[in-house]
Amino acid sequence: MIAQIIFSACLLIAVYFFSRNVSKIVRNINLGRDVRIKGDRKKRWTILLLVALGQTKMLKKPVVGFFHLIIYLGFIIVNIEVLEIIIDGVFGTHRVLSEIFPANIYSLLIGSFEVLAFGVLLACIVFLARRNLVKVPRLVADDLDGWPRKDANYILVMEILLMIAFLSMNATDQLLQEKGEAHYFKAGAFPVSATFFQPAYTSLTTSSLIFFERFFWWFHILGILFFLNYLVISKHFHILISFPNVFYSNLFPKGKFNNLDSVTREVKLMLDPAAENIAEGEPAPRFGAKDVYDLSWKQLMDAYSCTECGRCTAACPASITGKKLSPRWIVMKTRDRLEEAGRNYDLHGPNFRDNKALLGDYITPEELWACTTCNACVEECPVNISPLDIIMDLRRSLVMEESKMPNELAMMSSNIENNGAPWQFSPSDRANWVDGLDIPIMSDVAARGDAVDVLFWVGCAGSFDERNKNVTRSFAKILKAADIKFAVLGLEESCNGDPAKRAGNEFLFQMQAFTNINTLNNYGVKRIVTACPHCFNTLKNEYPELGGSYEVIHHSSFLQQLLLEGKIKIRENNLLSQESITYHDSCYIGRGNGIYEAPRQVLESFKAELREMKRCRTNGFCCGAGGAQVFKEEEPGRRRVNTERAAEAIATGANTIAVACPFCMTMMDDGLKNQGEEIPKLKDIAELVADSMEQVSPVS
Repeated sequence: MIAQIIFSACLLIAVYFFSRNVSKIVRNINLGRDVRIKGDRKKRWTILLLVALGQTKMLKKPVVGFFHLIIYLGFIIVNIEVLEIIIDGVFGTHRVLSEIFPANIYSLLIGSFEVLAFGVLLACIVFLARRNLVKVPRLVADDLDGWPRKDANYILVMEILLMIAFLSMNATDQLLQEKGEAHYFKAGAFPVSATFFQPAYTSLTTSSLIFFERFFWWFHILGILFFLNYLVISKHFHILISFPNVFYSNLFPKGKFNNLDSVTREVKLMLDPAAENIAEGEPAPRFGAKDVYDLSWKQLMDAYSCTECGRCTAACPASITGKKLSPRWIVMKTRDRLEEAGRNYDLHGPNFRDNKALLGDYITPEELWACTTCNACVEECPVNISPLDIIMDLRRSLVMEESKMPNELAMMSSNIENNGAPWQFSPSDRANWVDGLDIPIMSDVAARGDAVDVLFWVGCAGSFDERNKNVTRSFAKILKAADIKFAVLGLEESCNGDPAKRAGNEFLFQMQAFTNINTLNNYGVKRIVTACPHCFNTLKNEYPELGGSYEVIHHSSFLQQLLLEGKIKIRENNLLSQESITYHDSCYIGRGNGIYEAPRQVLESFKAELREMKRCRTNGFCCGAGGAQVFKEEEPGRRRVNTERAAEAIATGANTIAVACPFCMTMMDDGLKNQGEEIPKLKDIAELVADSMEQVSPVS
């Protein structure tokens, strides 16, 4: 009875402190902005089953994923055994579940628990070795110095000790069963403990066996109760919170960034002061996030869900090339600041502010401006955390609240505002690329009372950049050869706003968006094709909420469709049929929108050898242009992102590098210049098709 009382007291104390500390975490998460997360609940449950329960993203790295799966299954399933121990501890019973389940079922359960426990033991040893002997780079990086590194080792050692205690408890229990000792009736099967642990105890007396069995029983259960409370102060709290975090995953394309409602209201008022009245005395909204209080509860839940595995940082092009940015560090520092805010709440009340902020005191502008918004970190995270969301809201605060941005981006914004393009070109030169091509202009088509099947959105790079003008002309010739009824906006086209949005200038983005939407809607445009992934992503994903809903197609998908329908054909004796090609995945049609097969199927039509780069498809490496990086100098690092990618393309030995993005064209072209004289040709897929298709003369 004394043992039962002591155990019950320990259990109640452990549950009390666990509940209290979890409630503080919930409170901390609720310090963030309220946000309504949209999306199909059925799809959310599916993602929960696949990602959280099924561990599908962990298994992308099979060996590590396998060992993690063992630990995960051990944590889930062996807890049934913990339930039995708790019942035994409270009521003074022994192996109570053996009285409920048939003997063979109970033996199967205990045997399975032993196999899993042994698997967990081995997996933890492997993970300890990876961290401390093999020293996997992402597990020994500087951003883990101090407590994070110790925490990871502590938890692995704890799990090893708990599994040893469990198997030793079973080993001594079975020996006592065989001796016919009272209270230790025969129940269960012990394949692992009997083989590996019993030999250490077979020579002991009965009283010694009872002592060790009780010792390991108490060590195991008290260790679990301690482990339960350690979780709350450790990164391993992700074991619990990752489930709701995955449930509330972003269901939209990764390339879609949210439109700030507060900015939408302000922009509408600027465009039409009579559109809406601001309630008198209503506080001015904050644009972006300066501190954790400005982030949403979901972003703060992300921070508590971080496993600190570093897969995000290991995939980040900025981090790989030596910039200060580490997506893992962004999330960890958000959690650190949130913990500090929680302590302030406990000590001083909900309205206390300590004159510190996430932006500046924890995360520097240099880190934020190094991000290419490529979504590699989001793709890699095993529990669907988005460091990019936090980075973008901090950028927005820098730009819209503090008017701080690199000089090049300030100039870019000024150019968009004044010229409708990120460069200092005259708007009257936007349609110069059409000279000699007889390209229909939308205003002329509308004036005739005619209509088009598709609007060709050229984009700023395709209109002004000399290298990319050739891509535009090539695609226009293909459309004409395929007898597609199309038109361009000509001088009425203006920057879609993507560079401004990615640079944090949501105001300028929405000003551009509303202007373009007004133009497109006036012409009744329903279908748009574009050769720019950034235009594609913005028009497709971010314009609809602002009133511009269109079917938007990237030119790689459109070319694939034309080839499948036989509207264009590739010559059998085309120049590429005896060559090798490698394809660079654009982040904004690849990870951003899931388009991987269309450009590859277009390239396969040449009957050329397609050589994939080491990092391709979902693991593709950014060219370095996204996030408005193409308009500014990179932050200091060991090397440039485009140089890294160009070297990887050359390493394939391919004769031609194919791209499907004007910014990728610019960055890869620049990166290739530093790689020596013998470099591959660089072409957009539209140029390759135009050069090789029937009925179209090669584009000069």
